[in-house]
Amino acid sequence: MNKFRQISTKPGFLKNNGGLLFRQIKNNKFEFKTKIKKIHLNRAQITHGGYICSIIDAGAGTAAHIFANGKPCVTISLDIKFISPTRYKDEIIGKVSVDKKTKSIVFLSCILKSRKKIISISSGIWKILNHKIPGAGYGG
Repeated sequence: MNKFRQISTKPGFLKNNGGLLFRQIKNNKFEFKTKIKKIHLNRAQITHGGYICSIIDAGAGTAAHIFANGKPCVTISLDIKFISPTRYKDEIIGKVSVDKKTKSIVFLSCILKSRKKIISISSGIWKILNHKIPGAGYGG
C-alpha cells in the first residue's frame, strides 16, 4: 500500500490551513487525511463545514486528476451530506472511489470518517480538461 504524501506543497488555501496527505490504494481507490486544528473550528468548537467541503474537493479532485492520467480536472458539482461533527485534534480520513470515467468526465464518491464514525458522504462530478493549466497539479 502506498504511503501518504503531502499534496499541498504550493502556497494556497490548503497549505495555509495545514495541508492534506494523500495516497492511492488501488486503481480507482484513494485516501486522504488531515488533523483538525483550532483554525478549522467554528464558534460551536466543531470543524467548520467549509473546511470539510475544501478537503473533500481537494482530495476527490486529486483522485480525479490521477485517474485522468494527470490531466487537469475541475469540479462541476459536489453534493455533501454532513452526518457527524469532528473536533479539535481529530484525524479525518477520506476514502474516495472513482465510480465512472468517460472521455471528459469523472464521477466520484467520498466518505469521511473520524473515530470510526462517518462524518460525511459526498458525490461529485469533475470535468477533464484537455489543455494544460500553468501551475496546475496535485492538491489545490
